[in-house]
Amino acid sequence: MKMYDLYKTDDWKKEKHVPVIDCPDAVAKGQMFKVTVTLGKEIAHPNETKHHICWIEAYFKPEGAKFPYQLGRFEFTAHGASVDGPDTSGVYTHHEASFSMKTEAPGVVLATAYCNIHGLWESEKAVGLK
Repeated sequence: MKMYDLYKTDDWKKEKHVPVIDCPDAVAKGQMFKVTVTLGKEIAHPNETKHHICWIEAYFKPEGAKFPYQLGRFEFTAHGASVDGPDTSGVYTHHEASFSMKTEAPGVVLATAYCNIHGLWESEKAVGLK
């Protein structure tokens, strides 16, 4: 089995586990732009001790490049658990990550996410230059 065999994908409008990448379709060369990655944009993903998103990773692969560049890894570690048990703390982190980036070339933003019950998910969005 290869690692890529473990990643699932689908239409984010129908599947709550697929990362949703929100950024411009085209950007100015060398200018910073904002990227937000979240899950459950159309169908809410649970965020509780027994079912939650553990992390999101984001990458950018410029056109013609051999490998992608890692943009960030964002971990979500508060899911309501406390010393009193599951879902007792009232403290939860939401599975959303925002960052800014710039590029000299068009390419693809890739996002992966891990659900503690349903495994690995991925998506991508092309970013062109204006």
